[in-house]
Amino acid sequence: MLKTTRWATLAALLMVAASAAVTPLASQAQGQPAAPAAAPAAAPTAAPAPAPAATPAPAAKANGGKGTEVVENPYGLEALWRGSDWVAKGTLVILAIMSIGSWYIIVTKVYEQYKLGREARVAEKSFWSAPSVKQGADGLKEGSPFRFIAESGLEAQSKHTGLLGNINLSDWVSASIQRAIDNVASRLQDGLAFLATVGSTAPFVGLFGTVWGIYHALTAIGIAGQASIDRVAGPVGEALIMTAIGLAVAVPAVLGYNWLIRRNKRAMEEVRAFGADLHAVLMSAKSAPAKA
Repeated sequence: MLKTTRWATLAALLMVAASAAVTPLASQAQGQPAAPAAAPAAAPTAAPAPAPAATPAPAAKANGGKGTEVVENPYGLEALWRGSDWVAKGTLVILAIMSIGSWYIIVTKVYEQYKLGREARVAEKSFWSAPSVKQGADGLKEGSPFRFIAESGLEAQSKHTGLLGNINLSDWVSASIQRAIDNVASRLQDGLAFLATVGSTAPFVGLFGTVWGIYHALTAIGIAGQASIDRVAGPVGEALIMTAIGLAVAVPAVLGYNWLIRRNKRAMEEVRAFGADLHAVLMSAKSAPAKA
């Protein structure tokens, strides 16, 4: 009886141990199918990821590695020159000549005025400290307007003979110095008439180009039979460029003209003051031997 009980107890223990060993395996067997179920769920999210990364590469390569696309302007100056006839091209050439001439005159006149101011300072330092007018004139630079005025006064003083001797010496020398000063002023005025002409006519030249361009635009509209924006924008825009170019040529010419006139006035004040002082010195030098 006892032996049977032992065998029953041993069998019960074996069954408990077997059930304990089988339970973890069963739980692992039930947890394994969850992994394949998660894998398909992750697959759709990972699959579209390479597609956005691959599309920007050809676009960047096609644009030369830049994000912006460069579009050529079909209504610029280059298109205006290519699509215009000989009248419009001639108008552009005239405006270009006006602009180049204006800037050339402005630059050269500013340089001449600078030289005149520098020569005025040299004459102020060296001429009036010389022992005589002749030596003072020889000490000035060749081509200097102050040397030209001094030599004109000396020449008038030496040629006061014959019929000219009937004229008062002071009036004769004063007239000669004044003619020399007027010559210097005339040289300073060279080119300013061109600036005045460009300033007054360049806007009208540009306006002529505008009218001619609008005429061609209306002709194109009449031939096409429709006034769509794509047919009107090009010719009208190119015509308005002509007006802008005319104003761009005229404004610097007008400003340069007024600026140079003001600088010439200031420079001529120094020249006239030099002439007046020279006249006084020549008259005093002429009358000194007579008093002796």
